[in-house]
Amino acid sequence: MKGIVQATVKDILQSLVDDSLVQADKIGSSNFFWCFPSQQGTIAQNRLTSLKDAVANNESQLTELRAAIDAEHAMRPQSSTRTQALDSLNAAKRELATLENELSAYGARDPVKLAEKKNAVGLAREAALRWTDNYLILLGHFTRQNGVDAQDIRRYLEIDENYEDLC
Repeated sequence: MKGIVQATVKDILQSLVDDSLVQADKIGSSNFFWCFPSQQGTIAQNRLTSLKDAVANNESQLTELRAAIDAEHAMRPQSSTRTQALDSLNAAKRELATLENELSAYGARDPVKLAEKKNAVGLAREAALRWTDNYLILLGHFTRQNGVDAQDIRRYLEIDENYEDLC
């Protein structure tokens, strides 16, 4: 009567319920909605407490990690042998990267890839033979069942005469 559409009120109430700003309950055939001022304060207080706990937990983890880093630095003092070992490690990593790049350039001639391709070709050939056999079985069955000439079926399906020749 005041120009407010009932569907709009329902949508707004549902969005408030979804956001936990308003509580809802169905009693009998009626829907009741309510919100207590202290409820929002309690929700905010619980959220604040959980966030403070998370911050404290993260800070304790940070101090533990810093202590672990300091302990690891203390266990590995800088020396000339360690510096040489790190330099040789970095040089070996660079050499490995260049060798992997070179190997990828020869990827087409990789024996493992060639074996995989040969295996794939064999599987494809077996599948082609199987489907060719299936085609011949269906062609024979159809010609016997319907009394149609095999050449007419091949012409209709646009299949060449040398279709069966896979060898």
